[in-house]
Amino acid sequence: MSAPLAVISVGVVIERRKADSPWIDFTWRPVTALPGVPAAAPWTQLSAEGDVVTFYVGSADVALYPSVTAHYRDNLASGLPALWVALRPTGVEPPFDLVAVTADPAEGEGYTQNGDHLVEAVPMPESMRALVAAFIAEHHVERPFVKRKRDRANPEALARRGPQSKDRS
Repeated sequence: MSAPLAVISVGVVIERRKADSPWIDFTWRPVTALPGVPAAAPWTQLSAEGDVVTFYVGSADVALYPSVTAHYRDNLASGLPALWVALRPTGVEPPFDLVAVTADPAEGEGYTQNGDHLVEAVPMPESMRALVAAFIAEHHVERPFVKRKRDRANPEALARRGPQSKDRS
């Protein structure tokens, strides 16, 4: 993929909850993205209410590419525009590394393929919605959908094969 034409920085806040489970102590999930980069250091505790603690986990850049403006447009049109936050467990303290934040739903889904990443959609900040909408307006090119046709099988070509040997050694 080529270089992004726009980059928007965001800060990520995650939540730790006491788990009601004999196998794990806590559950973690991203809860919000903050516009810009906060002055706080990564893994700064923001609040604690009972069994719920929130942390500023760090910042990431959301890269915008002209080739995926249709995905951004669909995201904004969904009614609940989101950013996908991907975290990788570290096995040590702090418990997660911030891998990426994206406005592309397909890329967000791609981070789930690893299997051990924690990927969650969080609401897109209102100020960022305007920036993404302006990017789409400037760079989107409508591409028509072209359905590919399958090649027809030639039954005569299949019939011309000789007998298959059972001994394939």
